[in-house]
Amino acid sequence: MARRPSPAPPLGWNSWDSYGTTVTEEEVLANARFLAEHLAPAGWDTVVVDIQWYEPTARAGGYNEAAPLLLDADGVQVPVPARFPSSAGGAGFAPLAAAVNDLGLKLGIHVMRGIPRRAVEADLPVPGTPYRTGEIADRASVCPWNSDNYGLDHAHPGAQAWLDLQIDRFVGWGVTFLKVDDMLAPYHADAVEALALAVSRAEGRHGREVTISLSPGTHLSLAHLEHLRRHADLWRVSDDLWDRWDDTEAQFARMARWAPHQGEQGWADADMLPLGRIGLRAERGEPRDSLLTTDERRTMLSLWNLARSPLFVGGDLPTSDAATVRDLGNTEVLDVGRHSAGGRELLREGDLVVWGASGAGPRAGVRWAGLFNTGASSLVARVPAASAGLADLAGLAGLAQGSLLDLWTGEEVALVTGAAETGGDAVVDVEIPPHGVRLLRTTTPR
Repeated sequence: MARRPSPAPPLGWNSWDSYGTTVTEEEVLANARFLAEHLAPAGWDTVVVDIQWYEPTARAGGYNEAAPLLLDADGVQVPVPARFPSSAGGAGFAPLAAAVNDLGLKLGIHVMRGIPRRAVEADLPVPGTPYRTGEIADRASVCPWNSDNYGLDHAHPGAQAWLDLQIDRFVGWGVTFLKVDDMLAPYHADAVEALALAVSRAEGRHGREVTISLSPGTHLSLAHLEHLRRHADLWRVSDDLWDRWDDTEAQFARMARWAPHQGEQGWADADMLPLGRIGLRAERGEPRDSLLTTDERRTMLSLWNLARSPLFVGGDLPTSDAATVRDLGNTEVLDVGRHSAGGRELLREGDLVVWGASGAGPRAGVRWAGLFNTGASSLVARVPAASAGLADLAGLAGLAQGSLLDLWTGEEVALVTGAAETGGDAVVDVEIPPHGVRLLRTTTPR
């Protein structure tokens, strides 16, 4: 069994960076409406309700031990009506999914690996089988940071039956994006395979395509690449990322390792974008505008797109600053993630890191280069065009007298030719601000 091809990484909004475990239906819909109006034209199309939408005592800044999760008669999680009023009466997320779909968007939800401990302790019957929830759990397989679930014993036939039931319930509501946590650190191959099987069966029953996103990817090894491609659509390659420069800088090395393997068979995910207004009721920090500077934000967006990472913004969009929203909707930058191939690190010298990518499909013939300054002071970079992945610049159609376009500023960047240190080859000669980027395109897309 293999997942169907996905032509480009997904783009969307996720509630975690702003609301942690406490997001409400009203807040989800406010962000969905904003996304539909301001960012959907640029390709953003998914809205994800993150962890513990089934926890009536959820709070900002952590998890409650032995939380009284809200479950149905089969032990499957259901939304808390106090936070999601439309779920009352057993409706689940179906009304919310319908409202999001009416905006032209998709609804996603977060769920933990395994089965709720409360369902196991209640020893409920597993419908359609002679088994009970008390016998299908692996009580030794637990998440180190969240106590909601036990793992499933995938050697037991009742485990797949219960997982099929759970996933069918979610997909039946209209959920078409599943972010499944505690899957990759350590790597739970049996759980990954069982999830993919359950999703495939639910897709067949309901006639909906579902995206599988796996988290978190602490020290995730490329040794799992082929297994991931067969059973998931995207997978995290790091722990949670926050609005700190060190978190952003650390992704350069991770994505240099994963970017050469990006493609329609699946997407390595550099994690959510903590941009805009975040921390309203989140796990970390007080309410704030993202602590990343404008240059750091553009570095993040440039790297994520050159590496073809999925993009999920975590800021509360209606209260985020206009400059951040404009950057998120920069279609010239988003084209890099959507229509490129071969994105990779090309050069690393001191604080200078250079990435390049080639256009594909409707952007064939285009070349992009990201010149990054990871240092705390401005950097003047003189980079041979060939080293920036921009070889044969002078011969590319659409160049304005051998110039490049900076996709963030809209400015043309002239090439220096005849440089002695490069034997007369063309040189990109630019100043890069601290923690900043010059994201350059060689020619106008066709």
